Amino acid sequence: GGTLCVAGESGSGKSALALAIMGLLPSGMRPEQGRIEVAGHTVLADGRYAAERQLRQWRGARMGMVFQEPMTALNPLVTCGQQVDEALRLHGRLSRAARRARILEIFEAVRLDAPERIFRSYPHQLSGGQRQRVVLSMAMILRPALLICDEPTTALDVTTQAEILGLIATLQQEQGTTVLFITHDLGVAARMGGELLVMHEGRVVEQGAVADVLVRPGHAYTQRLLAAVPSM
Repeated sequence: GGTLCVAGESGSGKSALALAIMGLLPSGMRPEQGRIEVAGHTVLADGRYAAERQLRQWRGARMGMVFQEPMTALNPLVTCGQQVDEALRLHGRLSRAARRARILEIFEAVRLDAPERIFRSYPHQLSGGQRQRVVLSMAMILRPALLICDEPTTALDVTTQAEILGLIATLQQEQGTTVLFITHDLGVAARMGGELLVMHEGRVVEQGAVADVLVRPGHAYTQRLLAAVPSM
């Protein structure tokens, strides 16, 4: 149920960390050591991942991910309802009618107006904020123990960004989900709260409560990041 924000400049290793947890590292990149456990399941041990079949079962059911640009996470040729339905079909045994009802329910939970219309719509027929809400629905439909958000509001306007951040916090409280929130914006980290982990060149340079790190940064790199944010 807690929140861990991961901050740093582009190229600091934030997204690589997220992909490593999901077992989705790009071809040619592999862990050499370390251990990853999610909700009591060993994803990685001694530099080796669990079997791909097992990882596929855990993705969605145990850990979900929201990406920065929803258009790259959604299939443009499939309706939004069908795309969310796929997760339920792969991981559950609900009837078609029960799945549809569950999807409409989560569309309402993420404050999508006219859920029936959204269910029938294709991604290009929606706004950026609506598409991100659909992606969030896909990630949360199976109530995962861990939700990874990789810069989910960067492409959105300020008002929609605030709405999505509030929505993530609400769903987190309702479902008891742990949130790993990746951002280059320390202002966003301040709004999310919880713990803050600062990365630089692939390494963790500082970690602590968000308020403590932002008010009393101990590492020179964190201090430089803060100095670059006018409103902090």
